[in-house]
Amino acid sequence: MVLEQKPLPILVPPEDLKYAQVCKKVVKGHVVEVIQHVVFGDTDEILRLFGANFGGCINTSYIERINLTIRNSLARFIRKGMNYSKNALMHSRAIDFFQAWYNFVKPHKSLRLRVNCGNKKWLQRTPAMAQKLTNHIWTLKELLTFRVPVQ
Repeated sequence: MVLEQKPLPILVPPEDLKYAQVCKKVVKGHVVEVIQHVVFGDTDEILRLFGANFGGCINTSYIERINLTIRNSLARFIRKGMNYSKNALMHSRAIDFFQAWYNFVKPHKSLRLRVNCGNKKWLQRTPAMAQKLTNHIWTLKELLTFRVPVQ
């Protein structure tokens, strides 16, 4: 008796997915060619969203920077480490917690504002403050005890 295998499901990306790829050809340690390829989405819209109006190049430096920050901040992304994620739900929760901490608790040097207020030179800000989601830097206790409103 021969068992028939079920066909693999066809994966369909969300309609609003924007995905571009930048491939760099390196010869002897030098970049000799940069190939930009739009995988999903409208090319003009992706160029506009990625801030590519200057020279028409897709710049992935911001995305790569946040990827590096996450990798260095969460031990779950170290493949052979003790904290490697074995459970998708816990991995997702760890990323959610990191995102909340990164945006509400951790002040970012690049977002600080110069103030001339006595001996205080800078006003520290978080990304949430820069986006006007909050008016102060949260404490870790405040983040952990915050009750999310039911929608």
